[in-house]
Amino acid sequence: MGIDLNHGSGFIYRRVGHAISVSDRVNALIDAALVARNCRQAPRNYLGGSRIGEPCARKLVYEVTHTPKDEGRDFDGAILRIFDAGHQFETLSICWLRGAGFDLRTERADGGQFGFETAGGRLRGHIDGVIVAGPDVGLHWPVLWEHKALNAKSWNDLVKRGLRASKPVYYAQVQLYMGYLELETALVTALNKDTEALHHEVVAFDPPCAQALSDKAVDILRAATAGELPPRIATAQDFYLCRMCSYARRCWEGER
Repeated sequence: MGIDLNHGSGFIYRRVGHAISVSDRVNALIDAALVARNCRQAPRNYLGGSRIGEPCARKLVYEVTHTPKDEGRDFDGAILRIFDAGHQFETLSICWLRGAGFDLRTERADGGQFGFETAGGRLRGHIDGVIVAGPDVGLHWPVLWEHKALNAKSWNDLVKRGLRASKPVYYAQVQLYMGYLELETALVTALNKDTEALHHEVVAFDPPCAQALSDKAVDILRAATAGELPPRIATAQDFYLCRMCSYARRCWEGER
């Protein structure tokens, strides 16, 4: 006797007149788990070197003081998936570079990240790695190595205009890292997430830029300690950075 397979797919659930697919249900569970994991992570108790290039000083004070974001502006599952994917792309690039003969170190002997801390631990930076030796590509080792995974539009802009013009926050990050780690050169690897194309930009250390960023960090930490807010970055709430900011309502409506 044959099996009756004409029983319907069973893959669509209905609720209040709306079809909810298995895909929607699975994605909702994944995103909920990611959000829950993110909520369990202890907030940073320091100003990170990766954030010092943020143009709005007031936003950095909000971040350092753990000021709650505007309602509904915390990272959602979609953003957290992008973060996780970036880590996986970085792992791929590390494997590719090592396979090509570059001695890329990403961990200390104790398994921790390379980095620095100063100002009593209130300013810290954790780097992606250091290339200590490798094939002759015109660089003198060691060099700071940083990795960014970008969509095609962002990647193309970086290739066209360079890190400083296209990604000033990333440029500031590597300058501060080189300053505190006493490295003269950085190699920034950018991976195009849409095509897996790679672009490698050499960035020279700029001492005045690094010093200005260090001074900026001191000002941010002083303001945070004193309970002060730096001036807003704009004179109107519809400024493009303000429209994208997770603290816009708090900032412009005067809530501390």
